Amino acid sequence: MASLSPAWIKSKAPQLSLILITFIWGGSFITVQYGLNFSSPIMFVALRFAAAAIAVSLLSWKYLKDFNSHEVFAGAVIGAVIAIGYGTQTIGLQTISSSESAFLTALYVPLVPIFMWLIFRKKPYLMTWIGCLFAFVGLVFLTGNGFGQIQLHFGQIITIFGSIAIALEIIFIGYFAGKVNVRRVTVLQLIFASLFCFIMSPVLGESGLPAFNWMLVVILVGLGCASACIQLVMNWAQQSVDSSQAAIIYAGEPVWAALIGRIAGERLPFLALIGGALVVLGVVLSELKPDFFKKKLKKLIQKKEL
Repeated sequence: MASLSPAWIKSKAPQLSLILITFIWGGSFITVQYGLNFSSPIMFVALRFAAAAIAVSLLSWKYLKDFNSHEVFAGAVIGAVIAIGYGTQTIGLQTISSSESAFLTALYVPLVPIFMWLIFRKKPYLMTWIGCLFAFVGLVFLTGNGFGQIQLHFGQIITIFGSIAIALEIIFIGYFAGKVNVRRVTVLQLIFASLFCFIMSPVLGESGLPAFNWMLVVILVGLGCASACIQLVMNWAQQSVDSSQAAIIYAGEPVWAALIGRIAGERLPFLALIGGALVVLGVVLSELKPDFFKKKLKKLIQKKEL
């Protein structure tokens, strides 16, 4: 097929890479849930990103020189929203169900184009908005919840704050991506995310480092490597992928989480399966730009003329 030619795959490499990391991202959910048996939430996030920073540093050692102030600023800004996003989401998971957390966290999907419009006056394509709508409705169905079941208590409110932070993370990565060295900024943002969480942990009343446990070490190393991969790919791919389109692709994360959960023994209701299909449809629709329809229309006109 021409659409799967090497040239097409190369041109779509950033988008395909983002889809791949959503699989890794979705697969980490069960691991995080299990890891919280050994650690308090913010300290767990701090250790996770410390492991990720070490992993990226080892992979990017030759690039880690000549840092400039702009890269340090970018790393600090992105690291701050990463710490807030992952930290609040993890705290919320202690008091709300995973389905509620998935739904509320997924609010970043429509928030990204809205924030892009409000902050940068960058009006999204119509198909991006339509893709957001499909993905958002799909995520509602995927959780198995209805809007009427969402009651805003502490766990839900703090998870909403997390979704806002994740939306800002995607936007800031897109904003800085073409202006900085990707490897250096990835290391910096992971270091800052870990540092901010270490600072936040005692402020929020956590008791400090967890007791040593080999299972916790394995989990943190695995999640650290996964986070390193995710952040490197996000920073690289968003040099050429629009932030709104990236947000739609990231919406595939709960779909993968649901599929992996099914393999682990979970069984999704029919409504949730429909939701997963709508999310995938939202990803596809977000890829379609006005030029796509113009070309299709032009081909139809040419066929009629023939």
